[in-house]
Amino acid sequence: MQRRVIFNNKLLPYLLLAPQLAVTLVFFFWPAGQAVYMSVLQQDAFGQSVTFVGLDNFKEVLSDPDYRATLWRTIIFSSAVAIFALVPALLFAVMAERVVRGATFYRTVLVLPYAIAPAVAGVLWLFMFSPSIGIVAYGLKKLGVDWNPKLDGDDAMILVIIAAAWKQISYNFLFFLAGLQSIPKALLEAASIDGAGEWRKFRTIIFPLLSPTTFFLLVVNIVYAFFDTYGIIDTVTSGGPAKATEILVYKVYYDGVIALNLGSSAAQSVILMAIVIVLTAIQFRYVEKKVHY
Repeated sequence: MQRRVIFNNKLLPYLLLAPQLAVTLVFFFWPAGQAVYMSVLQQDAFGQSVTFVGLDNFKEVLSDPDYRATLWRTIIFSSAVAIFALVPALLFAVMAERVVRGATFYRTVLVLPYAIAPAVAGVLWLFMFSPSIGIVAYGLKKLGVDWNPKLDGDDAMILVIIAAAWKQISYNFLFFLAGLQSIPKALLEAASIDGAGEWRKFRTIIFPLLSPTTFFLLVVNIVYAFFDTYGIIDTVTSGGPAKATEILVYKVYYDGVIALNLGSSAAQSVILMAIVIVLTAIQFRYVEKKVHY
């Protein structure tokens, strides 16, 4: 029989929830409301002239070919970041789970990149891939690869994808490792007795049991790629060259802060929020059907 927790003080649950609710209201709902409000206005940079324009800002944004190109670029970027952050993290977690001696050391080293700020992570990879002083760029040049992310848009996109994915691998690794440790050892031992190899055990037992963790991380990584990679884009390429790495979140910043088009920037932020909500809903609607709890 389960014991029920009863609060004699009816006010206590609300007091415990109040700090988190306050943070959510101040840092999420309030800015979102301000963005929605500003998206239907047209105003100058100093707020001296404010005009209600309704949905004109949204029509202008959605009819802009550059914005549609940025949208497709963001989809490609976020998909690549999610794949290259999830696959190595799962591989490292499986390998770390098998380590007996020095397991704590290996796990600590693999987690360290998560403590690095996105902007710092971007600068680290920028130095390594810099055409003039980067050691990786030097090695690519020796192999005959003409690498220059400052001039080539594809090279720049590859660089920011690598930096963004590397930053997120540690986060994914922690969850995959926790998921692997929760798998009953008896199942794996029974599979070994039946003659199943390592790949067959992973494909038929380990990965299906990790599907809830994988689904959660898929959603988190998509949201991360859409929002939290701004620092990497800004420090590595600033959206260049020729806007080749300008994704939606950076375009919101550029149009609002640099170009001072506040109405368009606010409309873009609302559209970006709606896109992420729709993508998350689609994942829960269709991808979750393949998740085994």
